[in-house]
Amino acid sequence: MVRDVRPYLSARGTRGPSITSDGRLAFRTDTTGTMQIWILEEPQGWPTQRTFYDERVSFVSWSPTGDAIAFGKDTGADEHDQLFRLDPDDGTIEQLTDRPDAIHSWGGWSPEGNRIAFTANRRDAAHFDVYVMAVDDRPTTDEAHNRAITGVENDPTLVYEGEGRIHVADWSPDGDRLLVGKAHASSDDDLFVVDVATGEGRHVTPHEGHVRYGHPTFGPDGSAVYCVSDANADTMELVRIDVESLDVETVFDGGEWSVDEFAFDAATGRLAFARNVDGYAEVQAGRLVSPAAVATTEVEIPEGVASDLTIGSGGDRLAMTVSATDLNYSIYLVDLADALVGNATERNILEGNAPEGNTPEAERWTVPSAGGIPLERYHTPDLIRYETFDDREIPAFFTLPDDAKGESGETPVIVDIHGGPHSQRRPSWRNRPIRQYFLDSGFALFEPNVRGSSGYGREYAALDDVEKRMDSVRDVAAGVEWLRDHPAIDGDSIVCYGRSYGGFMVLACITEYPDLWAAAVDFVGIADWITFLENTGDYRRSHREAEYGSLEDDRAFLESISPIHKVDRIECPLFVQHGVNDPRVPVGEARQIADAVAEQGIPVETCLFEDEGHHTTKLENRVEQFERIAAFLEEHV
Repeated sequence: MVRDVRPYLSARGTRGPSITSDGRLAFRTDTTGTMQIWILEEPQGWPTQRTFYDERVSFVSWSPTGDAIAFGKDTGADEHDQLFRLDPDDGTIEQLTDRPDAIHSWGGWSPEGNRIAFTANRRDAAHFDVYVMAVDDRPTTDEAHNRAITGVENDPTLVYEGEGRIHVADWSPDGDRLLVGKAHASSDDDLFVVDVATGEGRHVTPHEGHVRYGHPTFGPDGSAVYCVSDANADTMELVRIDVESLDVETVFDGGEWSVDEFAFDAATGRLAFARNVDGYAEVQAGRLVSPAAVATTEVEIPEGVASDLTIGSGGDRLAMTVSATDLNYSIYLVDLADALVGNATERNILEGNAPEGNTPEAERWTVPSAGGIPLERYHTPDLIRYETFDDREIPAFFTLPDDAKGESGETPVIVDIHGGPHSQRRPSWRNRPIRQYFLDSGFALFEPNVRGSSGYGREYAALDDVEKRMDSVRDVAAGVEWLRDHPAIDGDSIVCYGRSYGGFMVLACITEYPDLWAAAVDFVGIADWITFLENTGDYRRSHREAEYGSLEDDRAFLESISPIHKVDRIECPLFVQHGVNDPRVPVGEARQIADAVAEQGIPVETCLFEDEGHHTTKLENRVEQFERIAAFLEEHV
């Protein structure tokens, strides 16, 4: 194994852009080791750091007036975010909420920029409500400079009592209503329009079965909602929902691939969206030309994945985060008014005269450090498909290290299973430095998108629901058989590796198919479905039960698939990592599986961080955990 992991983990990323009408960009970057706020005024210029916490900043949102930035921050990665306001000019920070027992989820600025909306579980830990807060007052004392002021919270107004986990998606153009979303399950959402003055909520997405409504936003006059949805198709489309008639009309059909990102400026009708084509992003930008029609052209970006699409106040520019397996998270901007299609103008688009093949190129604004490993060293995976037990083809990304020797059968491999399960392994920068570390250490990487993954339509995503849960584990086993047939792979040196739900998949794989694995690495995984559902955050339980099965109706089944009851089958050494403050998968899951495996006489190593939660957010902790994982794999594989 390569011994020094720090050069890899020193790679930085810039994410979550927010832009103003006068051209300033705010974003988050982990240059200091945790995500903080920085401001940039020109492409690839020298940014100014504006927050200096040891804890990560979770989001950044510039006000429509450009004179304030809202952001969120938790403590010890416990996800109990509090809200703050930052003066971008002098760095003054005002703490807006001070309820560490409650989670505050950002909603957005009012059109005038003098109010904010958010949701919080202040009233009941299991339920979130909608609050609106006036933010006109500005801190004026010298002591307020560069620090959060505690105890200055204005009383927010509770405008709507929710049930379960809800979020504010948008303000109406007139500032009188809020668009509120509720996720029943990973594949089932609802939208409500809430009157700010009366608190009256109107359900605007009645439907049967599971339907998703993502990235919702009000239309130009507030009479319709635009979002991405699979209401009319197996894949996600751009749709328009009439608030009065509740009709759902397709505006853009993504074909066999889903539209999974969407940004819209109601004042100008300008918009952008991205199609997820086998994991790769294709970005379109344009504008609304009628209530249910758009004129767009493709935007040229590096081959990879685009996320965080946002259009700035005034509708002039689109910002997005772009990354690839050899491009660390970078922010790109597109001039929507003047450079929508290269040399063509917006008028050309509306008249249908845009020249073919002349697409606008996104301009790179941030160039974060690649750390100690040049980007040219990073490998690009191959997209393959393999056949599973029911003749279905499973997509996967497969990467061989440089020293893999043809048909030698000597290359060990890490089977890296994504979490979710409604997620997708894509060719992005996510966790790419540590994957390159493993490649440079001689491991191949195999990253399957087993059934239940998003990105391949509603039917595919539902193939692992409740009683079909273990079919996705069978897909992993079929992938291992594919690997064993590969001439370069050592079939006796295969590692099972995954985080969160992927951690459950690791534990399920080594209990259901114990003879396939040389070692396993479980990050924040679920060992016992019963204790997980009993102890996860109150606000998450019903959402997770809709996906996995309920304690009341499916207890016997959940017990039957819980790895904790099959530890006597485990044959390979196990590494378990967890954060003590994890509100999603409680740390008890790690402790009980580690203790049970140790009782079987199987080598097990634990790595628990007292100051981390579901994610390892601090650089020094990340270095420690991967140094220990490297030593573990060197010993056992």
